[in-house]
Amino acid sequence: MRMIAWAAMGALLLTMSANAAEHKIPANISAAVSDPNRPETDRARDANRKPAESLAFAGVKPGDRVADIIPGGGYFTRLFSKAVGPTGYVYAYMPSNIDDLYKKHGITVPPPPDPNYPNVSYIHAPIEKFVTPEKLDIAWTSQNYHDLHDKFFGPPDINVVNKAVYDSLKPGGVFIVLDHAAEKGSGLRDTDTLHRIDEDTVKKEVEAAGFKFAGESDVLRNPNDPRTAKVFDPSIRGKTDQFILKFRKPG
Repeated sequence: MRMIAWAAMGALLLTMSANAAEHKIPANISAAVSDPNRPETDRARDANRKPAESLAFAGVKPGDRVADIIPGGGYFTRLFSKAVGPTGYVYAYMPSNIDDLYKKHGITVPPPPDPNYPNVSYIHAPIEKFVTPEKLDIAWTSQNYHDLHDKFFGPPDINVVNKAVYDSLKPGGVFIVLDHAAEKGSGLRDTDTLHRIDEDTVKKEVEAAGFKFAGESDVLRNPNDPRTAKVFDPSIRGKTDQFILKFRKPG
């Protein structure tokens, strides 16, 4: 009986060690999250958005070239800036497809330069013509991939968009898609109503551009989200079930 107990304890310790290793945060990412220049509004969202774990899963390293596609208010743009450091660079891509939306919300496009984040520049152009001045290590889009299927965005041809992202990456570069999960098998049904998308649909679309699926993180998963409410509903806002998918360009 005692041997069984010790074996069980050993298995538990191994599991704990594996989990700790999986969520070990590199120093560059810890420093980015701790950056004193980050707005308090960003910090207030960290508990729900888990930026350290998300960037660690993406593999953001010093010196990387990163594109933050549809950056919104720049929450991740600022994190990327510090995580890649002075030898890296961040391109925040603001699609001109939604200029009316920017205007409606009083968003200046592009925003004025921030001296705290000198390694960031903004690109304002159609999403179908996505391109950056240099090849990327990481292309990232957060909570916006589903919008690419919606009327207010055009919608653009998703095959063209994903191929443009593919072409922008270095061989071995990764494309990270983080979004709100819809009901399994729902496809594109909820993109314009609930602002959710079926992750299997995302996988099929992105892989069609030539990407290879390279894994997913469960750090933002919430099994208690029934996936039937709009993501802005007070009952679930900030606590939706979200997937983070990693795709790699071969080579």
